[in-house]
Amino acid sequence: MLDTIFFILRKKNNQITFLHVYHHTSILVLWWIGIKWVPGGSSFYSSMVNSFVHVVMYTYYGLSVFPSIRSYLWWKRYLTQLQLIQFVSYLMQAILGLRENCGFPRWMGYGMLLYMVSMLTLFGNFYYKTYRDAKSKQEGKHNSRNDTVVNGVTQNGSQKKLN
Repeated sequence: MLDTIFFILRKKNNQITFLHVYHHTSILVLWWIGIKWVPGGSSFYSSMVNSFVHVVMYTYYGLSVFPSIRSYLWWKRYLTQLQLIQFVSYLMQAILGLRENCGFPRWMGYGMLLYMVSMLTLFGNFYYKTYRDAKSKQEGKHNSRNDTVVNGVTQNGSQKKLN
């Protein structure tokens, strides 16, 4: 939760998005509910996976502090993919728990199911906007150059037929 404070101190307010605020406020409530009413067992899995993901994530952010290392940190997009995989695994856990009636409270299973759908939607949207949409915009820049000629076929950004 301290990353929000670090964003504010570093004046990186653009990083305090709806996704960030929603995730951090909702996760506080959900972990309190989980610890209060369903500790151990099925709850252990999500805390173990989440801890692993955060170790990887904060290793990345810790290394990114050093300017000389930043050019070697090519794997940021894979952190988001890892988070998406994490949420899919939680979604599967909730579905299996509801289907198999394993003793995990059904109300918590449904809550987890709904929360994971929201997290997959928000993080998926973030991933698309950050990596997919940015990639297509970047490709559009390269394709829209007016002075590009490739093997005499493209001129002024339009396709020309050779006779």
